[in-house]
Amino acid sequence: MKVARLYKFGDIRIEEEPIPKVSKGEALIKTGACGICTGDVMPWYIEKKAPLVLGHEPAGEIVEIGRGVRDFKEGDRVFVHHHAPCMSCRYCMRGDHVQCEAWRRSKIIPGGISEYILVPEQNLRVDTLKLPDGMSFEAATLIEPTACVVKSLRRALIKEGDTLLVIGLGIMGMLHIALARHYGVNTIIGADMVSFRLKKALEAGADYTIDVNKEDLRDAVYRITGGRGPEIVIVGPYSIQAIETAIETVGRGGTVVFFTPTPPGETLSVEPNYLYFRDINLITSYSCGPEDTREAMKLIEVGVIEAEKFITHRFPIEKTSEAYNLVAKAEESLKVVILF
Repeated sequence: MKVARLYKFGDIRIEEEPIPKVSKGEALIKTGACGICTGDVMPWYIEKKAPLVLGHEPAGEIVEIGRGVRDFKEGDRVFVHHHAPCMSCRYCMRGDHVQCEAWRRSKIIPGGISEYILVPEQNLRVDTLKLPDGMSFEAATLIEPTACVVKSLRRALIKEGDTLLVIGLGIMGMLHIALARHYGVNTIIGADMVSFRLKKALEAGADYTIDVNKEDLRDAVYRITGGRGPEIVIVGPYSIQAIETAIETVGRGGTVVFFTPTPPGETLSVEPNYLYFRDINLITSYSCGPEDTREAMKLIEVGVIEAEKFITHRFPIEKTSEAYNLVAKAEESLKVVILF
C-alpha cells in the first residue's frame, strides 16, 4: 500500500509498505479520505515526531475485522479517531480524556494518509463511529477538527448572547464561527490578514471581520463592541503576540482560549493584577474526546457544518506534498483533503 511519510518539514515521500495484518479485536480500513490538520504544518510540532506517516483525520470502509469484533462488520463506513482513552482512569472519570495515559499512547497504524489503516482494539471500541447514510468520506474528515471546536467552546462556557472574537481564520477559526452561530452567540468577529479568509469568515457566519494588516485589532474590536470587548476570544495562531493581544482585548469577566500550542520554551508574561480585577479567565483546549466526536458527527449530519463550505482543495495521495505545502502557506485554502 502507499503511504505519505514525512521526514522533515517539506520532505514528504510517497512510499510502499505492507498492508497491516489484523489481530483479535482490530479492524482494517480502506481509506476513503483524510484531512490535513493545520497542526501538522507547525515545523516544531511535526518534526519531533518524524519520520511518521501523516494524517489523523481519516474516514473509510472496514474491509477486514479480527476475532471478537461484534459492533462492526466488513462494509461499515466509519470515522476513526487516532487517539482513544481508557474510559476508566481518574482523568477519564473527570472528562479529561486527553490526559489519559491510554489516550496518549494510542494511535492508528501507520497513519491517516495511507491506503489502508489498522485500527487497534481500543480505538475501534472507544472512538470509531459508523457514518450516517449519506455522509461522504470527505465530510467525515471534518469530524475530528469539529470535535476539537466543540470542546473549545464548551470549555469557554459559551452562552447565548455572547460576543466572540476569533483570531486566525483558517479552517479551525471558520469552524469556531459556524458553531458559535449555532450555539446562539450574538456577535461574531473574525480577525486575519488574508483577504480570502476574511471573505470566507463572513460566509461562515461572522458579523464583522478585521484585517489586522490595516487596523489595530484591539481598537477595531472596541469600536465594534462599544468599548466593552468580547466575552470570549479564541486564539488560533501559535503566537505569544496573538495571545497577549487577546488578553488586552477580551472584555471584563471574559475568557481567552489558547486553541493552539506555542513552541516549547516560549514564555507568556502576564500581570496577575490585570487579570484579577478584570476576572479574565485563561484556558487551554487540547484535542477532543469521544463525547466531542459524537457531537461533531451529529452537527455535520444535520448540516450545521456544511462540508462544501469548508473543503476547498482535494488531492490524490501522490500529491500529498503539494497539498501539505498549500496548507502551510495559510493563504487561499481552508480544508485540504487527500482522496483515495
